Amino acid sequence: MTMPLGNNGNNFLRHNQQAWDAQAARNSPWSQPVDSATVAAARAGQWQIHLTPGPLPAGWLGEVRGKRILCLAGAGGQQAPVLAAAGAHVTVFDLSEQQLAQDRMVAERDGLQLATVQGDMRDLACFADASFDVIIHPVSNQYVPDIAPVWRECARVLADGGVLLSSFFNPAVFIGDRDPQWAQQGLIRPRFVLPYSDVEDMDADVLAARMEKGEALVFGHGLDSQIGGQLAAGFVLAGYHEEMHPHPRFEIEKFLPSFIATRAVRLARAL
Repeated sequence: MTMPLGNNGNNFLRHNQQAWDAQAARNSPWSQPVDSATVAAARAGQWQIHLTPGPLPAGWLGEVRGKRILCLAGAGGQQAPVLAAAGAHVTVFDLSEQQLAQDRMVAERDGLQLATVQGDMRDLACFADASFDVIIHPVSNQYVPDIAPVWRECARVLADGGVLLSSFFNPAVFIGDRDPQWAQQGLIRPRFVLPYSDVEDMDADVLAARMEKGEALVFGHGLDSQIGGQLAAGFVLAGYHEEMHPHPRFEIEKFLPSFIATRAVRLARAL
């Protein structure tokens, strides 16, 4: 059964929570916990995490032992257990309780210490100012319509000089008409103007079908929001990375990188 989606309501949030709970139940790619061998290797100092399909750029994270790390909208039993095994004090914050359950399962299985908190990435009120040294925020902010609160909350809960590692989709991937007829002809037909919203821009029948199938609703944000929003919140950009999609879903992804990742440093607070 579909639910009505008001312009000003948060019904999309409930729908996306249910969609990700279902993905975890299906053991989708972003819901497959790491195995015990990966945890053991991390304990021995051999580990890596991902913001994009490829490895994290060299020098972006460094030594994590003893650091307070927030995995923001990054549950699923993949990043957090590795960081905990490497010696970090890890908290996982995510909308999906079933995604968080994957992290708890790995922690219990392999004797790891990590905390899990369920909530909306735009509201981190449960954390005090300067609670963390690092935030890991992999591709996920396309699931909320306004990301300015995400960046502001990240800046608030990070200590001065703290690091925000985030990734997101290239805004260009959201502008094209997704009717298969265009891809079959090798054509890209621009249709949508950024910022994009499934709720506002998708044809009603297509939106209803998507919701019936339990697919998460997405929102496409421009670089002014993705990068400019970080700068406005009190960050300075210290690293930038682009990456092609290994399995292009749309014609445009054959010609430009789908993934963008940034390393940002939280400026010192004014005295």
